[in-house]
Amino acid sequence: MLLFCPACSNTLTVSRTASSEQYPKGANRLECRTCPYQFVLEKRYYDRQVMKRKEVEDVMGGPGAWDNVDRTGVQCKDTSCEGSSAFFYQVQIRSADEPMTTFYKVRHLIITNDAVS
Repeated sequence: MLLFCPACSNTLTVSRTASSEQYPKGANRLECRTCPYQFVLEKRYYDRQVMKRKEVEDVMGGPGAWDNVDRTGVQCKDTSCEGSSAFFYQVQIRSADEPMTTFYKVRHLIITNDAVS
């Protein structure tokens, strides 16, 4: 819960009042640190807001990401893989002073996935 001072529009902070006859142990209050405004909290206050989740982007670019990409000859580390070339594309994910990130996909896997779908 974030409240603002009605007098000066600054953020209110929670603090404890001094003990008094009405509040022998003291009470919580919302107070402004720049003006004399204060609001004693006599009951429990809470505010719950359900946040809407953002839709997550596909990191690899979605279904058409591999349509027009470059190809390179490469030896696959998997011995059962018969692919001799791979598709790749580069994306600048981090700051400009760091190298681009390269994504590779073995060529025969793309052909297999296109045939299945």
